[in-house]
Amino acid sequence: MLKFISFGSGSSGNCYCLFTETDGILIDAGLGLRTLKKHFKDYGLRLADINSLLVTHDHADHIKSAGSLSHDFDIDVYATRKVHAGIEQNYSVKTKVEPRHVKVIEQGTPFLLGSFAITPFNVPHDSSDNVGYKVVCGEVVFVLMTDIGHVTQEIRNFVGEANYLVIEANHDEEMLAGGAYPQHLKERILGPNGHLANAACGKVIAECATPSLRKVWLCHLSEENNHPVLAQKTVENVLRAHGIVAGVDFTVEVLKRKVPTGVYELV
Repeated sequence: MLKFISFGSGSSGNCYCLFTETDGILIDAGLGLRTLKKHFKDYGLRLADINSLLVTHDHADHIKSAGSLSHDFDIDVYATRKVHAGIEQNYSVKTKVEPRHVKVIEQGTPFLLGSFAITPFNVPHDSSDNVGYKVVCGEVVFVLMTDIGHVTQEIRNFVGEANYLVIEANHDEEMLAGGAYPQHLKERILGPNGHLANAACGKVIAECATPSLRKVWLCHLSEENNHPVLAQKTVENVLRAHGIVAGVDFTVEVLKRKVPTGVYELV
């Protein structure tokens, strides 16, 4: 059985775990290694059972412990060539990924990791590169996409394939407009390579979800320009306007920024 945990989601650090009885992968490693070790111990898990780390992009809140994991636990790090170059240059990654653990992937080219069939796909963002991941395990299709500057047709297609979807709902546009951020930062967030707003998140789910979608997790909420209740309410209102009832057609949940979730069984 495929299981999922979010250990953290947001600018303070992102890390997601998918595992079965025989295989385990992380998506992003933006938490400190000590924190990750504690979380794994609390859940009765072992970092030694993680085979691979998939990296979305090279911003610090997604890569902080990438090198430490490769060095201390012999974990291979999968990322595009541009993201690997960004990890190597990023000052926040004090321990660099060991060359033998550098695994280069390409957008649109599927690959296998144990029982997982993985497809990386393009997600527009102002990093060196950015990918989302479709992970297929048995009959279950899990899709994760974050730091979404704008919604592309490819993103829409992958939303349509998901049984389980992790998708960014970064900000409320009114909160951002009236907030304390300097204008250049507001423009960056709202730009085509910035972040996805709550309403836009709801819209792409509403327009692309199929009856096969079972659960949606909203991720990477802004601490300053969003609120969990607001994000969930906004998305659910957009869904309702399209004739979709959250909790009936599929469930919607918000991932906390700094607090791990429980263990979800994806069936």
